[in-house]
Amino acid sequence: MNLPAFADLLASRGLRLLPGSHAVPVELLVQLPDATIVRFTAQGATLRLRSYSPDALTTITIPAECGCGDHHPQTGPTRVTLSRYAVPSEERIIDGELLFGWQTHEAGLLPLPDAAPHFFTLLETLPTPTRQLAGVA
Repeated sequence: MNLPAFADLLASRGLRLLPGSHAVPVELLVQLPDATIVRFTAQGATLRLRSYSPDALTTITIPAECGCGDHHPQTGPTRVTLSRYAVPSEERIIDGELLFGWQTHEAGLLPLPDAAPHFFTLLETLPTPTRQLAGVA
C-alpha cells in the first residue's frame, strides 16, 4: 500500500490525508470529519497518535536555494504542516517495547501497510465529539 492507496482508504471512512504525510518512516497528518487534525508517527519503539484543533495547521514557504531572484524565484514551494506552537489535545501511544519486545527503532522500520492497523486502533480510542442542539427562540 502506498500513500495514494492509503488516502483512498481514509476517504472511504470520511477522513482526509493531508500533504506532509510520509510513508517512510510513517508520519501521517489526517483531518477527521469534525476538522480535527491527527498526527500519527512511528518512531523509535513507539507508535503515537496526537490530536490537534483545526487551527493547528499552518503553511510554510520553503525558501529558494539561492534566493537571488535572477534564475530562481525568491520564494519556493509551500508546505502544510502543524504549527510549531501546536499543543495536542489528546495523545495515545502504543509502547512497542512493552507490547512487541522492540528494542530500538523497530517502529520507524514499519512499512505503511503494517503501521496502518495501529493507526486505526489508536484512532478508535480518541473521544468522539458530541453534537449539541441549540435551542431556537
